[in-house]
Amino acid sequence: MHTIQMRISEGNKLEKIIIVGDRVLIKPKTSSDQTKSGLYLPPGVQEKEKVQEGYIMRVGPGYPIPVDFGYEEDTWKEEDEEEVRYIPLQAKEGDLAIYLQRDAIEINYQGEKYFIVPQSAVLMLVREEDL
Repeated sequence: MHTIQMRISEGNKLEKIIIVGDRVLIKPKTSSDQTKSGLYLPPGVQEKEKVQEGYIMRVGPGYPIPVDFGYEEDTWKEEDEEEVRYIPLQAKEGDLAIYLQRDAIEINYQGEKYFIVPQSAVLMLVREEDL
């Protein structure tokens, strides 16, 4: 329950962030500093691992696809805005993502650390349906 409430309140402060294209905004999951054998690892060691996990906070619109320029419409009519269509991403807000660290771009927003990651770097998603 605690992680669900944290993600909901976290989402409210991220409303102004717009993620572009096929990228997702991930808040890294806080992992234990202690290994299974009882050793304590410094924070720098965990950050250098190749695979990381975190919660998806925001999702971009997806992969842009070309607009259909069919000849059914009158070509002499001017349109003010060009319609943009997207193929949506598999990732959804609230999913737990396992992703490649090398493709992630670290940002700090309002004192919190996040990563912007292209969907192609996301290896696996864990989705709790009852959110």
